[in-house]
Amino acid sequence: MNVIECKDICKNFGTKVALDHVSVEIPEGKIFGLLGPNGAGKTTLIRIINRITIPNSGTVLFNGHVITQDDVAKIGYLPEERGLYRKMKVGDQAMYLAQLKGMSAKEAKIELYKWFEKFGITSWWDKKVEELSKGMAQKLQFITTVVHRPKLLILDEPFSGFDPVNAQLIREEILKLKEEGATIVLSTHNMESVEELCDNITLFNKSHVVLSGGVEEIRRKYGNNNVEIVYTDEEGRHTEVVPAGEGANAVLADFIAKGVTVNAFRELMPRMNDIFIKLVKED
Repeated sequence: MNVIECKDICKNFGTKVALDHVSVEIPEGKIFGLLGPNGAGKTTLIRIINRITIPNSGTVLFNGHVITQDDVAKIGYLPEERGLYRKMKVGDQAMYLAQLKGMSAKEAKIELYKWFEKFGITSWWDKKVEELSKGMAQKLQFITTVVHRPKLLILDEPFSGFDPVNAQLIREEILKLKEEGATIVLSTHNMESVEELCDNITLFNKSHVVLSGGVEEIRRKYGNNNVEIVYTDEEGRHTEVVPAGEGANAVLADFIAKGVTVNAFRELMPRMNDIFIKLVKED
């Protein structure tokens, strides 16, 4: 089942075409990557899904029906443009945002304290938001996005501003949320995170969809069908790259039949970063 279906979405801002007949299906329980260079239309589509912007034409379905404002309340949205009330205390800010999502004060405080402890920021509860570093503020915004356990999370550049340690912490929490049943839309330029996290992707360029599909399926499609094999024979250890015209298993069987010791074996597939650059340049 698809949580979100965007059907033939068009959006113009004056004479600028932001989205040109875009159709996207976001399956339930998956991590779905929205990829593309700056200005490709990703954020516009996200804003249309959240009903911040209305399309000129086309339809957005949520669980099979036309999306409503009540449905939007079930979405956790972390925009790329971060925004917090700088003069408020951190705890008051978090409580306010959690209650806007329908949580009771008691429930919000219990859940927020769990997240604050997990992210190592409990000591900041009574400090003002303006005292937070950029990374601390990012953690706070991530927490307030996920604290009400929405079934659909839309995260626009969630790793921006984080050092590698905290970026990995966010990645781990995203995977846990998926395990708990959430559907996650990830808009990012971080191709390493796409390979690590995403099940499916859609690549945008110049306001239209260039490519959609499963990450592994796409990497295989744009690969050169080679395998790398490391083996040991009487002369020592060797590494060879071999065309796998008859399939990777056939290559492995051939080497075993030669009587060599196979130490390592892997299919060579292109990185998503290389595919991204290739398709955007071609487009």
